[in-house]
Amino acid sequence: MRIENISLTTLDVPFTDHANRHLGYWLPHWRIVEICEVTLTGGTKGLGETIPNYTWSKVPENIFDRAIGKRAADLMWDDGIGAGVQMALFDAVGRALSVPVHSLLGNRIRDWCPISWWNMDMPPEGWAEECRQAVAAGYTSAKLKARPWFDLHAAIEAVRDVVPPGFHLDLDYNATLANSANAVPHLKELERYLEVAMIESPIPQSDVAGNRQIRTRCDRPIAMHFGSPPIETCVREDVADGFVVCAGATGVTRQAAIADAWNKPFWLQLVGTGITTAWAAHLGAVLSQAKWPAITCMNIWSDPLITEPHDIRGGFYAVPEGPGLGVRLNRKAVTQFTSDHDWVDPPRHLYRYSRASGEKTDYTCSKQELHHVYPRDAQPIAEPGSTLTVIEDDGSEAFTRSWENAVGGRNRHR
Repeated sequence: MRIENISLTTLDVPFTDHANRHLGYWLPHWRIVEICEVTLTGGTKGLGETIPNYTWSKVPENIFDRAIGKRAADLMWDDGIGAGVQMALFDAVGRALSVPVHSLLGNRIRDWCPISWWNMDMPPEGWAEECRQAVAAGYTSAKLKARPWFDLHAAIEAVRDVVPPGFHLDLDYNATLANSANAVPHLKELERYLEVAMIESPIPQSDVAGNRQIRTRCDRPIAMHFGSPPIETCVREDVADGFVVCAGATGVTRQAAIADAWNKPFWLQLVGTGITTAWAAHLGAVLSQAKWPAITCMNIWSDPLITEPHDIRGGFYAVPEGPGLGVRLNRKAVTQFTSDHDWVDPPRHLYRYSRASGEKTDYTCSKQELHHVYPRDAQPIAEPGSTLTVIEDDGSEAFTRSWENAVGGRNRHR
């Protein structure tokens, strides 16, 4: 079976209304989805997708020279061909052999895989709405971006009001707690909430001593992205209870084997719509330590791009039976969302950090940059009554003054 053709189609898939209120300012470029379809000799087709502005590997520009005419089985384990093409090759080979993708990856050990809802940092009412939607959709956990510029106690309390017993929150700080002196007392305070299940990357992962302090003194599992610090250091210093795994088929299986050798669970973080979510299910079906809920972020898009949405029950979703990925592309959605652009800029805005004391600080940097700027400014950690709001450019003189003052570093404290 040789590769006869590759088709790449760029889509701009809207976020859900609620997700867009927040992601529209931070990650609007995640709306861009690249649909990858491969055709093998004999006519068998395979489906995959890439989130080109995020994923572990974009489809390279020379993919046609690298792939056309090659045997699919020789190329499909090559992580360098990009997420979507690799996924499509596994789908095509599985369909050609009339077997599900998990049969090509290993021995299936589970029929249902855990999966979690995902979204970013939001004020308390935002988290509550996201978790309400998660419960209604069959999820029992949400991985949310915890940030020190929000009153996280208020946010968790708001979630508790809308979720049933047993619903869990996994909090990802992306290192914004900065150091163990900040992290330990803050995380110890959160131990009062049974809903808080796991903590991801509370401080920079390279801070081995600090992470060892956190893991020693806090009673929630600590997750780290696999490979930082190097796995030898991570295991020797015992700084993580488990991992975040994100890579291609070869990378994932290698990381999974190491995690299994050290009895460390992990969650698969493979971001995409219903197509990537199917791929994650097949991997989760054969990887013994894929015991933590997968993060695919499928819930942020208004359309899963497949004809039959995944059925999520009690926080698990069924591994498709195949052949291939076991899902079909929604052609109507492709027609609706096909785009000639591959990037989306956020509208000009600033972030206003407000404290209960009335003090305010305006930031014109991106949310991604704020992850570094806020700790650098030595701002408070989840201070009661604190919040962050978006001030969008409305063309007014007042916005222009606020913007210019913040950019110039003048009168940011108001």
